Amino acid sequence: MAKEIERKFKVVGDGWRSQTVSSSSFRQAYIASAEDRSVRVRIMDGERAKLTIKVGRQFMSRDEFEYEIPLADAEQLADCAVGVVLEKTRYEVEHHGYTWEIDVYGGAYQGLVIAEVEMEDEAAQPDLPDWIGEEVTGDRRFSNLVMATEDMSSELVHGVSSASL
Repeated sequence: MAKEIERKFKVVGDGWRSQTVSSSSFRQAYIASAEDRSVRVRIMDGERAKLTIKVGRQFMSRDEFEYEIPLADAEQLADCAVGVVLEKTRYEVEHHGYTWEIDVYGGAYQGLVIAEVEMEDEAAQPDLPDWIGEEVTGDRRFSNLVMATEDMSSELVHGVSSASL
């Protein structure tokens, strides 16, 4: 079992783009979810796929199980998605000993840019690049699971709260 420990931030500006070391396009579909767990399939660059199971209530730290699966199986599972299938391009940036993953969303979340940094333990304090904005680690709206199952696009992309609709 692997433990995923990560922090999430809004991205401000494009300063990270010149520091990119790699990128990959994702389609990410949630197959099942409950209050403290989720099952998702991720198709990467239309060539390979992974099935991921996450367990835990905390947004910063959860148990994570991830397995390569056949692309054809992943496509079939994505067709069974609960809610919105997330589309994004993930860019990796190295900064002061940490790998930052910048997700530039397409589809329903076109315009949203979020950075994640994975850490060895919750007490780690990575140096924040100048293109990092507000931390959203504990904000459930920025959870990919919530974005997929509750369609937060109006609020997160356009700043329109569902309460004001």
